[in-house]
Amino acid sequence: MHQEHREAAEQHGLAAHAHRTAAEHNEKGDLTDAGYHADRAMELSDHAYRLAKEAHNKSARTESL
Repeated sequence: MHQEHREAAEQHGLAAHAHRTAAEHNEKGDLTDAGYHADRAMELSDHAYRLAKEAHNKSARTESL
């Protein structure tokens, strides 16, 4: 169970990094790379959310046993 939470946290960290990278490219006016990193950040965020939700649901099932 703890592993699932760690994986979700790792994905959240990767998403945050991609968001920061997108912002840096945007500030430099490099909109092509900014768009790429923003899209990647969204994909990572969505994946992190699914992992976190799955981990939460597993935790809830474990506690109810």
